[in-house]
Amino acid sequence: MIQQTHVIAYDLGTTGNKTSLYKIGETLDLVASSIEEYPIIFTEDGGAEQRVDDWWAAICKSTKAVLAETKTDPDKVKGVVFSSQAQGAVFVDKEGTALRNPMGALDGRSYKQVERYLHHGLLRIEKINLFKLLKSLRITGGIAATPKDPLWKYHWVKENEPEVFRKTHKFLDIKDYLVLRCTGQYGMTMDSAQLTFLFDTRSGKEGWHKGLCKMFDVDMNLLPPVIKSTDVVGGLTDQSAREMGLQPGTRVFGGGIDTSLSTIGSGCTGLHDVHIYVGTSGWVSSNVKKRKVDVTNFIASIFNGMPGYFNYVAEQETSGSCLQWVRDHMALEAIDIYLKEQRRDKKDESAKIFDLLNEAVEQTSPGADNLIFTPWLHGNRSPREDAFARGMFFNIKLSTGQRQMVRAVLEGVAYHKRWMLEAIEKTFPRQETIRFVGGGAKSSTWCQIMADVTGHNIETVHNCQDIGTAGGAIVCGVGMGIISSFEKAKALIQVDKIYTPRREYKAIYDKNFEVFKLLYKNNKKLFHKLNK
Repeated sequence: MIQQTHVIAYDLGTTGNKTSLYKIGETLDLVASSIEEYPIIFTEDGGAEQRVDDWWAAICKSTKAVLAETKTDPDKVKGVVFSSQAQGAVFVDKEGTALRNPMGALDGRSYKQVERYLHHGLLRIEKINLFKLLKSLRITGGIAATPKDPLWKYHWVKENEPEVFRKTHKFLDIKDYLVLRCTGQYGMTMDSAQLTFLFDTRSGKEGWHKGLCKMFDVDMNLLPPVIKSTDVVGGLTDQSAREMGLQPGTRVFGGGIDTSLSTIGSGCTGLHDVHIYVGTSGWVSSNVKKRKVDVTNFIASIFNGMPGYFNYVAEQETSGSCLQWVRDHMALEAIDIYLKEQRRDKKDESAKIFDLLNEAVEQTSPGADNLIFTPWLHGNRSPREDAFARGMFFNIKLSTGQRQMVRAVLEGVAYHKRWMLEAIEKTFPRQETIRFVGGGAKSSTWCQIMADVTGHNIETVHNCQDIGTAGGAIVCGVGMGIISSFEKAKALIQVDKIYTPRREYKAIYDKNFEVFKLLYKNNKKLFHKLNK
């Protein structure tokens, strides 16, 4: 029998960090988890920043919490790994100190930099300079085409904060900064490196590309060494170990971005396996062996945490956060008034709010009485990249109530997932069964809606909200040699339930889905007029 080994995996999302303690052996067992939230700092020009010390405080507090809860000796923890939101930009000096607040995944203020570097020339496709597009596609498999890509955050700081840029020693993604803070060592995993679109992804040529750096005016000296997800970057320093409550020297692995490790943690380790993720943001991802890009639908292949694989991924900016918006701005405000009248504790009652919302949706007919919600509360990525798109309720009537509106939100997120899924299926084989993971998959109501709207069998897994940390734990296991391969890890992820499409609702969802797509097309100019 294999001796069980303890590891800690972190999942640093846009609104909070989850710290999970796992035991790896014949099975992958989640021992305990702890979540600590932190704020996003939005700026008037479209920025979205966070503080590195908020991240670190959340990591240290939650690490100590899981150790205390389980009475685990820190000596037993043999590995640490980070999963995080992608496309961040952390500027550090020679001492590894962050020079400014990191620009997060939602930061979209760099649109002027995109226009300056890409939207010029006689020959253009989708507004992008044809020469630069073709060169970037050939070398990287994609192109930095949106204001939220790290390349343009680099140039935004260079142009707007020259003093910060002058002191910059390295330009890092979020998890790579945290690895640095833990170990004092630099390293960027291949998935984050690719998302700079300065990294050559061609087989046998992997590395920072001098020609692209010159074309996009990037100093190669500011780019860190590139590593694999399973590489050991270093051991915890005395200071980081003391602050985290762990032992100095504990191995820290490369890890990966959320899409990479969620693929592994969902058990989608085979060719063309597809998963849908609904967390704060969301995506649809398929495993592929070769690079592929769909410029029209803003879908690209990104290095997977598994050697030899790419994630062909379509991203959605706001997904589960749409339901959080309902909770905070529709449900809780009404509940607050009621609780004050009843003199009851708001904290106790609001904890049950998601269960109450699901009950309300169950009591409402599929199709929400033809009410349609667009889930673009902070712009859109795929299949139509548009930082200025926004959410709306369409087709409100005198009879429309909050129950229909809540159901329309869940259906709207599912419509958007279908939109991205259909774009992926134009290129790769349709998979009848799709894994649905993330916090949204905890709702059986949302799972059934996802099946009905997409027309696919929807499969959920045990601990569906922990797939990012599960993927991190598997990376540790493979890196340590405890798990022989990522393919073998598939058996460690337990299937929970399968939801099948209800054919009686196909017609209503097909009709509303067509209207959903037209809402963006017909309102694109108005979004720009109001929000640019």
